[in-house]
Amino acid sequence: MSWQERSLRTNDGTRLHCVDAGRGRPLVMLPGFSQTVAQFRRQVEDLSGDFRVIALDHRGHGRSDKPAHGYRVSRLAADLRDLILALDLHDVALLGHSMGCAVAWCYWDLYYGDRVGALILVVQPAVIAADLVAPEDARAVGAVFDAETAFGIAAGLRGEDAVATSRAIVERMHTPAMSPQDVAWITAQNMLLPWEYAAALLLDHYGNDWRDVLPRLDVPTLVIGGEASFFPPESAAWVASRIPGAQVRIFSTDERGSHLMFWENPDLFDSVVRAFLTGRMSP
Repeated sequence: MSWQERSLRTNDGTRLHCVDAGRGRPLVMLPGFSQTVAQFRRQVEDLSGDFRVIALDHRGHGRSDKPAHGYRVSRLAADLRDLILALDLHDVALLGHSMGCAVAWCYWDLYYGDRVGALILVVQPAVIAADLVAPEDARAVGAVFDAETAFGIAAGLRGEDAVATSRAIVERMHTPAMSPQDVAWITAQNMLLPWEYAAALLLDHYGNDWRDVLPRLDVPTLVIGGEASFFPPESAAWVASRIPGAQVRIFSTDERGSHLMFWENPDLFDSVVRAFLTGRMSP
């Protein structure tokens, strides 16, 4: 299946890049922090046999424009809105990976889920700032970053250690089984987001709390977690428990359930997504 490369303009004039493949129900895929649509290439190739798969490079990421403004989750949600309207999409299955989930939650909060018919939420707690939850609840909720860590990463991205900081971020995302070539390629994709903008977006993402949005999600929802992700797998179950009727699927360590399980085990990941969207997934 060949990709169609698309460009669209947001309401502030930023050119966004996306890929568009297949026909049928739209499946819009939102990458995580500093990641790109190229990292979803296996999903685009496979799932476009059943769905119209659209993967978006957030502003500043991948092949999208890199303006000097807008590096906050709310602006990325507005950009998603512009994409949905520009392509006139309806009954969208919205898949967010990591920070892409925050973009999906913000979209729901701002636009009441307009035109969204299903959600797939991949390895992202509703709140990641440990200071916002009781210490005894932090692991279950997934709030595993303290302020010192978050601001330290942001400082690293803005300073002379930016390359090392970017590499360290990627190192936490995969299992030891990932090849050095894949690690190097993914790191290079992450570095397409300018470091100053990456630092601003990271801190905005860190400070958000989406727990109040979860009970208001009223479309079929699948929450995916991973035993080998740096976000505890319990947090996926916690998110699912707050969403009416949500299903949860935890990828085990043997299933390469890392933060990048869609890259490390694409066949299984795609089969789970396909089963959910076609109603064949066991409750």
